[in-house]
Amino acid sequence: MLVSERIGQFFLQSDSGRDRLEYTEYGTGDSWVVLVHGQLMPRRMQQPLARALASEGLHVVTVDLLGHGRSDRPADPLVYSMTAFGEQVLALLDHLGAPQAVIGGTSLGANVSLEVAAAAPERVRGLILEMPVLDNAVEAGIVAFAPLMFAARFLPFTVNGLRRVTKPVPRGIVPFWVGIALDTCNQRADSMAAVVHGIFFGRVAPSSKVRRAMTMPALVVGHPSDPIHPAADAAMLAAEMPHATFVRAHSILEWRLWPDRLDREAVDFALGCWKKEARARRPRGSTA
Repeated sequence: MLVSERIGQFFLQSDSGRDRLEYTEYGTGDSWVVLVHGQLMPRRMQQPLARALASEGLHVVTVDLLGHGRSDRPADPLVYSMTAFGEQVLALLDHLGAPQAVIGGTSLGANVSLEVAAAAPERVRGLILEMPVLDNAVEAGIVAFAPLMFAARFLPFTVNGLRRVTKPVPRGIVPFWVGIALDTCNQRADSMAAVVHGIFFGRVAPSSKVRRAMTMPALVVGHPSDPIHPAADAAMLAAEMPHATFVRAHSILEWRLWPDRLDREAVDFALGCWKKEARARRPRGSTA
């Protein structure tokens, strides 16, 4: 099933000025789903899942958070945090005129989705959380991202040089996920240092107490053998949330290279979140 795809933008006022954020819409209707990318990655990484969801009648939006993809990239670390990213998703919902949405994401996107649920639970129909980064991932996260922050801050020619090499490569001639990797390498040293700094020195996710109070349905996907996104974090989160379902992926590559099983899980979950409302609104005496 072919679905319409449209690129849009909206603006936020922040300490750095007026910042532009870009997004892509897939499909139409009132059954909204918002998908958020991983750290330093572009929204295009969620394109395959967005198309799978939209082909089932859902209205899907992928967004580049500030400092990512084709959105503005201020070099001020004070504008970057998980809570600020959550506020950007809520601003997107306001811009779209969407009272509620299923909110989901990968890694950073999963944690941002939790921030949205903590800040405005009445706006969240459900959560799709792949590879959340919680207590068990702290050490591996420091090992992985501290060198990036150091390089961007003190050896900016390494980051900017990589950008000059990867940016000219036409994305249409390389496999999809190679293109995503090239897009992820398309960083500016000043803004990348600010993004990583802002995330490092803010809270990683809402507290366990807050997570336990989240009553919306959730689909939590964990990967084995992934130290930055340990399956133990995903399983812990699913156990904390009263209406969560845990799904174990075969590997971090499954949803990238063999997505059918996990796409079906996500489609069934998102449709279920919206069908509950449809049943609640059905007039008395209806046999449909």
